[in-house]
Amino acid sequence: MTAELVRGQNHPLPHTRLEIRVSAGKSVVAGATLADEHGRVPGPEWLAHPAQPACPGVEVSRQATADHRIAVDLAVVPAATHRVSVLLALPVAPGAPAGFGAVAAPFLAVTGPEGAGIVSYTLTGLDTESAVVAVEFYRRQDAWKIRAVGQGYAGGLAELLADQGVDRPGELAATIHETVAPGLARTVGTPPPRTTEVRHGAPAAASSAAGDHTLPGTGTPAPDQGTQEPADAHPGTQDVPLPSAANEPVTAAPPSGPISYAHPRRQSTAPPSPGPAVPPAEPGRPAPPVAGDATGWSMEERLYNQVWGMFEDLARATAAYRSAVEFAETRRDQELDRALSDPRARLTGSGDAAMAARDRCDELTGRAREALDRDLGQLTAESGVVEPALPPAFARWDHPVWQAYRAPMEIPMALRLGDLHLPECPGLRIPMLMRLPLERGLWVDSGRRTSDAASLMDEAQIRRLAMDTAVNHAARLLAVYPAGEFTVHVIDPAGSGASSLAPLVHSGVLDEPPASGAQGVSTVLGKLTQRVDLVQMAVRAGAADALPPDLDTAEQLVIVNDFPHGFDDRAVTQLRYLADEGPAVGVHLLMVADREDASAYGPVLDPLWRSLLRITPVPDAHLADPWVQHSWTYEPPVIPPGSQVLRQVLTRVAEARRTGRR
Repeated sequence: MTAELVRGQNHPLPHTRLEIRVSAGKSVVAGATLADEHGRVPGPEWLAHPAQPACPGVEVSRQATADHRIAVDLAVVPAATHRVSVLLALPVAPGAPAGFGAVAAPFLAVTGPEGAGIVSYTLTGLDTESAVVAVEFYRRQDAWKIRAVGQGYAGGLAELLADQGVDRPGELAATIHETVAPGLARTVGTPPPRTTEVRHGAPAAASSAAGDHTLPGTGTPAPDQGTQEPADAHPGTQDVPLPSAANEPVTAAPPSGPISYAHPRRQSTAPPSPGPAVPPAEPGRPAPPVAGDATGWSMEERLYNQVWGMFEDLARATAAYRSAVEFAETRRDQELDRALSDPRARLTGSGDAAMAARDRCDELTGRAREALDRDLGQLTAESGVVEPALPPAFARWDHPVWQAYRAPMEIPMALRLGDLHLPECPGLRIPMLMRLPLERGLWVDSGRRTSDAASLMDEAQIRRLAMDTAVNHAARLLAVYPAGEFTVHVIDPAGSGASSLAPLVHSGVLDEPPASGAQGVSTVLGKLTQRVDLVQMAVRAGAADALPPDLDTAEQLVIVNDFPHGFDDRAVTQLRYLADEGPAVGVHLLMVADREDASAYGPVLDPLWRSLLRITPVPDAHLADPWVQHSWTYEPPVIPPGSQVLRQVLTRVAEARRTGRR
């Protein structure tokens, strides 16, 4: 039976030899790209389009037409191929529609070698977009799956190709349009689109809004899924940072662009390891999950890529479920309205029609839930094997790996900031990983009015929890860096965080005691500001050897408690400067503050808040993914009750620092 997909939904493929049939109301251009493990197209030979209709494993039409047949053989695509994207674009010609919203929704049907239907997908929800990534085939646990994407581009084919990582996308787009132009001139008409009964499952899921920051991503819009604040109903909602090749805030880009899992600071001429072999699956059942089955240069990188693959799969599976439920409920309501508005139905009995409408809604909702439960079961099983295999930087505090902790010799590629989950499956927690070195500061929100959970606590309790959370993150950063390569400063003007700071102070990991009072604030900020200036000048002049010999070259973290207490205008200016310029030269902020406490400064501090990744000391649904902008519940890391793991780890960090300085 053919599965009807909705945007974001995926489906396993029983064959590697496939045919894609495209039906549209107007002539469209069809093409395909092959992408490597970084989500990029390595060269022109990895594309199929009218000017070059074949590439390894894919063949497309040479003309723009209303009906296409695309041949795909996933068994013969290059071994380095991890994603095959099928592209559609409206031709550039006089009288041609400006966007897909002006034409009938294109319909795709994917069939096997004998013509048996596998999946179908109708591209709904498009408007001014004149090019679209319709579907993609991708590897998952050494098997191929298909995903309904439906990502449109208002900038046309050139913008789409640029987002796919194609060199000189504008030139290639022009070549493609020139190739199909003669055929368009000879076209006298196109057949009507293929239609079926209610063949599409649901309206498109919510697309990403631009934001201010990234949770780990590339090619995502900015609430900040990168570095801008999303257009979300929840104030302070930010996109989950995604793995980024440059690990930098994302500005404006298409919400479903390719995700790069490349480590930006690791170079190698050898191909990445494909990961451990996956045991064969029993007939009719998915392959058993294996920890580290993603690609990467090391086990650490393979686990990192696998975690974010799980995150993406959960986001899209949930989007498909929500979209299907919304469609079913909308259709039920429409059928009920028609039944109740028809006078004849009232006489003949509208109860039967209403019951039938509800039954159809329940059936569609039940099928959607079955598909979601299947995906959740697979992801839960995968999480069960991934969590025990995580290294210290990715592991929870209750992981046994911390009991055998030793100071590392190298900086890990990422740090766990907590967990993420969705209401459809609160028990499935996905680690929230942020790339290292930090590219932006952190803000632990100590306000009571920013979340429901915080509003139930008194002010002293939430502030204590916020400071405990900040110390927790600082301790983890100290633990995952090699000895002596990470330095922590603390600004606690009124001394209100003394009890929370005790583990850092008593273990000896701080070079100086927490700074207090206005003078302490001024001293610490002045020293760090001077360090940023010196390193910036040295970098620009290419004279790193000219830095003062007593300059601490380690990464610097400054914990700021109770902002803006003890901060004058000059100190506020310095703090904003450190937030903007510090991360690029190894100086990072960890703010513990209630934004309303600083309301007297007005909008002057808005850039400061937007530059920091907001996290909370209590669970709160304020983070959004870059694909469909789900509100993910963030769970801060916690120390198990009665555990001495934090004290033990900090003691070993202090010992390693002392030994390293001898």
